[in-house]
Amino acid sequence: MKSGSLLWSFNYAIAGIVYALRTQRNMRLHFLAAAVILFAALALGVSRLELIGLVLVIALVMATELINTAIEAAIDISIQGFDPLAKIAKDVAAGAVFISSLAAVAIGYLVFFNRIALAMDANFHIVKQAPVHLTVIALSLTSLAVLAVKAIRKEDNYLRGGWPSGHTALAASAASAITYLTLSGSIGLMAFFVAALVAQSRVEAGAHTIAQVVFGAFIGLLMTTLVFQVFWL
Repeated sequence: MKSGSLLWSFNYAIAGIVYALRTQRNMRLHFLAAAVILFAALALGVSRLELIGLVLVIALVMATELINTAIEAAIDISIQGFDPLAKIAKDVAAGAVFISSLAAVAIGYLVFFNRIALAMDANFHIVKQAPVHLTVIALSLTSLAVLAVKAIRKEDNYLRGGWPSGHTALAASAASAITYLTLSGSIGLMAFFVAALVAQSRVEAGAHTIAQVVFGAFIGLLMTTLVFQVFWL
């Protein structure tokens, strides 16, 4: 196979994508998000035009991330030390990724929000009003579960870092309780969006890894669901 053939071009392109996946955390997150979005699209039965829009915006986000990675690599090779123009180039490239990501969020909202809200509302038709003290019980049990896991793992700091993320666990617990108490899919989605921001802030601050916040969210969701299932639903 000649080095200038079409197959070699494909090989180089795939090598570039693999490099970005290996070295860029954001690229890995984009791939994970793309998989979740496509699975949700199939599960919720989006239309053909909506699926086209989702595929295009996924491709846009990944393409801009690849371009951003290429620009950063080219600058790092050619520039030694700090250069204000190099910083501007990197910032502008990152801005392109940011704008494409905002577009993806907007399109995802337009495609999925009503479907998810209606699906959540449909699951609440047999539910009656619950006593508010169940929320306190759920939050308390979540806190105890988090402390128990930290004690088992012999964590040195119970308020910052380690397994699991207590902040995320409580945020997920509160979001779950809000969803059960309001019986509203729309309000529940907004509550979980705020919980996701809490999780993102813990990762961004370097206090926890993604796995730790996911595990914390799982504990919060599990404990709250168990409380409401046993004492209410």
